[in-house]
Amino acid sequence: MKKLKGTKTASNLITAFAGESQAVQRYTLSQKIADKEGYKHIAKVFEETALNERAHANALYKYLKDEFENEAIELNPDYTAFPVVYKDTKLALKGAIDGENDEAETMYPEFAKIAKEEGFDDIAKSFTEIGEVEEHHRDRYKTLLDTLEAGEMFKKDEVTIWKCLNCGYIYEGEEAPVVCPACKHPQGFFMAVGLVK
Repeated sequence: MKKLKGTKTASNLITAFAGESQAVQRYTLSQKIADKEGYKHIAKVFEETALNERAHANALYKYLKDEFENEAIELNPDYTAFPVVYKDTKLALKGAIDGENDEAETMYPEFAKIAKEEGFDDIAKSFTEIGEVEEHHRDRYKTLLDTLEAGEMFKKDEVTIWKCLNCGYIYEGEEAPVVCPACKHPQGFFMAVGLVK
């Protein structure tokens, strides 16, 4: 592979690595908020997404580690801002949607284009693929926020299949049980089957 040092692609890799790394922590904090507020399903989505972001950071780091070993590297100041929205689950979801949207629609497409122009086709492909994952993350968060704001996290206008995230108990009805009949966990452990992928 060509040398990365001194290229815009190297700067973009560093920026993306830093962004993915801080997203892991933001989503871990958001998971705790959702869990505390009783939204176990949303907490699990934050947890899963944090793991995805860690995998993205690791993939990006692999491009950097050999060439920049034992060096201090500087961040691109154009992409160092991030939302601090830990007040409640709704705000955490809104912040996550904004961040994922920026990555999916602006940052990763721009980084992929630059990497391609500089002859780093493999890195361009990674940027493109990670951007597509970020789009999926955005859409999941949007679905959860819309459901939460509509007051439909645990109640629907139609018969729905509800699953307890603790024990797997399945219930059919318009509203999730207040307490799981099988394991006695509260309603917050129920999710509508098929709500998000």
